[in-house]
Amino acid sequence: MGVLRADQIARITSLVQTASMTSLGWYRKELSIDNKAAVGVGDGAMSGYDPVTEADRSVERDLRAGLESIFGDEHQIVGEEYGVTGEGRYAWYLDPIDGTRAFVTGQPMWGTLVGLLDTEAGATVAGWMHIPPLNETYVAAAAGESVATRRIGPAGESVISTSSVTDLAEATLLSTHPDMMRGEREAQFNEICGRVKLTRYSGDCVNYALLAEGGADLVVEDRLEPYDVMALIPIVKGAGGIITNLDGSEPIAGGYVVAAATPELHKAALEILN
Repeated sequence: MGVLRADQIARITSLVQTASMTSLGWYRKELSIDNKAAVGVGDGAMSGYDPVTEADRSVERDLRAGLESIFGDEHQIVGEEYGVTGEGRYAWYLDPIDGTRAFVTGQPMWGTLVGLLDTEAGATVAGWMHIPPLNETYVAAAAGESVATRRIGPAGESVISTSSVTDLAEATLLSTHPDMMRGEREAQFNEICGRVKLTRYSGDCVNYALLAEGGADLVVEDRLEPYDVMALIPIVKGAGGIITNLDGSEPIAGGYVVAAATPELHKAALEILN
């Protein structure tokens, strides 16, 4: 049987949706922005600017309170803004607004991420993503062993799957920002961009939703933190995709992440990058 009961999955799905939607109260409005990179906190990977807002903090507080009401202190909670609380085998990873740069500039490509990690097995268990501007939720969680990714939105609920693209020449590649890819493998990344049908930048977590539902075929990104990717791993896998780091293992530590619609496409990307 799975780690979570069906009633817990339903409660967590509702929690993620409700907490995430509160961020719209700050969206495209005047708000106070702190730069974590300016005080030596955060990755500062792109232009030395790593913004955080009261919306980030408020959503994380709501998520923490909701998870604590379900599990008490029997599970760990690891959040981008408030660190680690609780203890136990299972750890919840929270990114209250993944894509804060998009959020503060009024772009609609951002969302809330909640992922569950089995720390003893070193593997993800379940993942949630909610995209407030679209009011769409992606859920990869099951009370049994089989996990299929579901999309819940204004048009209803459906099980989604990745595309069947196997050839780089037919693939659409998404990546949040070219600055993420500067460094040791920049030339290899540029080679992939030159071989795919289309490359698009921006997106943050939404890129992985688009991959999971077949709108894109490949996502390649670097400098991710664990809370950036923990929810995305089960969402991509539950839709039939492949998501690993450069050595082919599950990227629970973040870092360099390669996600693909098919094993063939994933293999082709890794062969170039390595």
